[in-house]
Amino acid sequence: MTAPKAGKSRVLSGMQPSGLLHLGNWLGALENWKELQEQHECFFFVADWHALSTNYADTSRIKEFNREMLTDWLAAGIDPNRSTVFIQSRIPEHAILHLLLAMIVPIPWLERNPTYKEKQEEIKEKDLSTYGFLGYPVLQAADILLYKPDYVPVGKDQLPHLELTREIARRFNSLYRPVFPEPKEHLTKFPKVIGTDGRKMSKSYGNTINLSDAEPVVRQKLKTMVTDPARVKRTDKGNPDICPVYDFHKIFSSAHTIEQVNRDCRTAGIGCIDCKKLVADGMVARMAPIWEGRARLTAKPSQVEEIVHEGSRRATAVAHRTLEEVNDAMQI
Repeated sequence: MTAPKAGKSRVLSGMQPSGLLHLGNWLGALENWKELQEQHECFFFVADWHALSTNYADTSRIKEFNREMLTDWLAAGIDPNRSTVFIQSRIPEHAILHLLLAMIVPIPWLERNPTYKEKQEEIKEKDLSTYGFLGYPVLQAADILLYKPDYVPVGKDQLPHLELTREIARRFNSLYRPVFPEPKEHLTKFPKVIGTDGRKMSKSYGNTINLSDAEPVVRQKLKTMVTDPARVKRTDKGNPDICPVYDFHKIFSSAHTIEQVNRDCRTAGIGCIDCKKLVADGMVARMAPIWEGRARLTAKPSQVEEIVHEGSRRATAVAHRTLEEVNDAMQI
């Protein structure tokens, strides 16, 4: 494996290994990462310590999800020759910088985090009244600032988190001396991927189509997908504009098929079963290269470990230099 070329703008992003990756993760993040690695120096990490912020009581599957996530990334086209791929917990500098930044961050900054109370309301079955959950934005800031990226890919809903990272960088630079540049957002258009029940695709809803699902599983899940509720009988005319299956057609089907489905659904010229089969064919064709990549990587698990080992080596070199600057600035 060769190291990414120097002199490019640096990009950093990560994902929590809280479950198996699904179509929403692929289309919303991985496809974007794949494009970014062509023009930038990219660092992509599995944020396994972040998974503890809500799953601290049951850590039994985190290692499994780490492995599955890395396999999916690589199978989906994240190239270790262009990007540095690593696991957060293998770089202790993340924890050290988190500790140092935690000493200077005012508590009200964390309490005003827009997702702090939202998630507490959303995940009522877990006790989230912990420092780890309150302070995860500080760990997130450490993850970012450690690599001094020029850009962080985010959607609009994540802008407050990145602004907090910039505030922490400014506070550190003001208290001690300038060490951290303020990372800019790389606004990305995350397509809203609908799940099989018509809601946003999410692990918590149990409505996902996973990248690791085999073809028969994908086709079966699509068969159960909700459609236009007005189409009770085969002869009922439908409205594709309100049908979740048609949203998948717009992502996975050819222009000809999209036009055909749009026309025939409105005239009852096609039934929902045949419509779902068409979109399943398009989805399977797009996912086939990922399944092939997963099969190769699963057959050689040592290959994934080698990639992570090399990625950790590269990441450690950058993280170590940054932490030396931090210690020097703080005179510790």
